[in-house]
Amino acid sequence: MKSVFNPADVMELIYRINKLRPDSQPLWGKMTVAQMLAHTNVSYEMVYTDKHPRPNPFMKLILKMLVKNKVVGPAPYKHSAPTAPAFLIKDEKNFEAEKIRLLSHLNQTQQLGEAYFDNKESHSFGKLSAAEWNIMFYKHLDHHLGQFGV
Repeated sequence: MKSVFNPADVMELIYRINKLRPDSQPLWGKMTVAQMLAHTNVSYEMVYTDKHPRPNPFMKLILKMLVKNKVVGPAPYKHSAPTAPAFLIKDEKNFEAEKIRLLSHLNQTQQLGEAYFDNKESHSFGKLSAAEWNIMFYKHLDHHLGQFGV
């Protein structure tokens, strides 16, 4: 799998993001392209902000047992798979603003590097290795860029 910590791989992601247009249509699913960008930003918001409340200990245990391996494991996501409530984007979003935020998050993540993320506590799954963080970030973004044909 490619890496959000590798500058060349991040440049490829940026190239793909820059191919999106405000009127890009999904190959599956119901989100607009602006909503998709906002949706992919949530993963980074959970690392870089306090915008999203943390799950209580019981819910965190459930998430670790039932969801973690799907999120940080290498198997690709299925089209139109269910998502966590924090990731549901129902209101309209500004395409350019969400795109700029996503590009900023990608650059920040790549610059902080693997060492910053290795054994870092995640919002929902406990401590993750740098490889697990990478899979979570890269697989999610790759899935949704593919959703919009880029």
